[in-house]
Amino acid sequence: MKEKLFRDPVHHQVVVDHPVIYDLINTPEFQRLRRIKQLGTTSFTFHGGEHSRFSHSLGVYELSRRIVERFSKAFSDIWDEGENLLTMTAALLHDIGHGAYSHTFEHLFDTDHEAITRQIILDDSTQIHAILSRVAPDFPEKVASVINHTYPNKQVVQLISSQIDCDRMDYLLRDSYFTGVEYGQFDLTRILSSIRPVKDGIAFTYGGYHAVEDYLLSRYQMYMQVYFHPASRSMEVLLTQLLKRAKVLFQRNPAYFERTSPRLLPFFQKNYQLKDYLKLDDSVMTAYFEDWMEAFDPILSDLSSRFINRHVFKSVVLLKEDPELLKKLQDLVLEVGYDPTYYTALNQSFDLPYDIYRPTANNPKTQIEILLADGRLQELSQTSPIVHSLLGTLQGDLRFYFPKDMLQLDDLFTEEKEAFIQLCQNSNQG
Repeated sequence: MKEKLFRDPVHHQVVVDHPVIYDLINTPEFQRLRRIKQLGTTSFTFHGGEHSRFSHSLGVYELSRRIVERFSKAFSDIWDEGENLLTMTAALLHDIGHGAYSHTFEHLFDTDHEAITRQIILDDSTQIHAILSRVAPDFPEKVASVINHTYPNKQVVQLISSQIDCDRMDYLLRDSYFTGVEYGQFDLTRILSSIRPVKDGIAFTYGGYHAVEDYLLSRYQMYMQVYFHPASRSMEVLLTQLLKRAKVLFQRNPAYFERTSPRLLPFFQKNYQLKDYLKLDDSVMTAYFEDWMEAFDPILSDLSSRFINRHVFKSVVLLKEDPELLKKLQDLVLEVGYDPTYYTALNQSFDLPYDIYRPTANNPKTQIEILLADGRLQELSQTSPIVHSLLGTLQGDLRFYFPKDMLQLDDLFTEEKEAFIQLCQNSNQG
């Protein structure tokens, strides 16, 4: 096919020179990703972070294209050029199942974007499946198995999903660019020049290990400074609470939701199908929240208004989850006049910056290997003292969220508020 170029602010251009890739991009299922924000509620904190899953998916594809092109030319003795299209396709479609405000929505309505990704690829009702089946009858299953980490060629799997893969490299650079921070920047050019296919996956030359080290530090900083930002998590809490309230109210007054939010009905009723899922996106949900600002229920109305108008909840860091302290905090919120069921929440955000392969772990990591001059592989933390210091350590915090306006001075509730503040302060004393 004639080469197609997509201008991209991160990679400068995305090159599409295979008809299967181009046809997949033009399917309704893939175009829907334009209407799904990559960062969800983070855009309420970093206002530039409005980019989509669509642009991220193109970016992941582009990185995979550059890598397999280089592998085919320079390492044909260990890389099978026949895996190129499969790798690029899996990269392009790895996020195809993400939904509206995906992680929050998943938690409340028991959806699973990874399972839905496989369904979109394997269900013969989708255009994605029809295009993949033109390559070979078993090609959809192969693509799904790469994304599901079960494909036998670990080189392909690790390019799409590992502790340093095309997905992570793109979202760090893209999220950094659009949020306006410097934390996520790293030397992509050096990483791409040092990556190698090896027998059981991918590795990086010793000369490029500092770039890999920098990548891991950048990822750690992005999680601490951007992804775990207290205000972004506050908006997630608000979104969770307003949807939780809507689920309860649907049982009492389904007619209201039939009128204001019809596309949510299959999820309230727990009988959704793939076609129902694909009709939802961020803009649809936002329109529903705007309608709910005038809801008959004051809690749903208020929470919707707080979300739409960015009236964030306040938070305080807790050293540990203490049921007795939590009950006292919730009781004080109730005394001020808020229902703690919907106006308080615990939110914990922790990340593991890097870990070695631990076969007995629930979710074992694919460790990063450094290719030494004599051909031996050495695990990264044995090469880098900096990475060794991050090895196996969880980073993040536990926060208690509550209405910010309850801390504004009011003679009627001054005593309760002072007690609340004191409890919060005491919780963080060693």
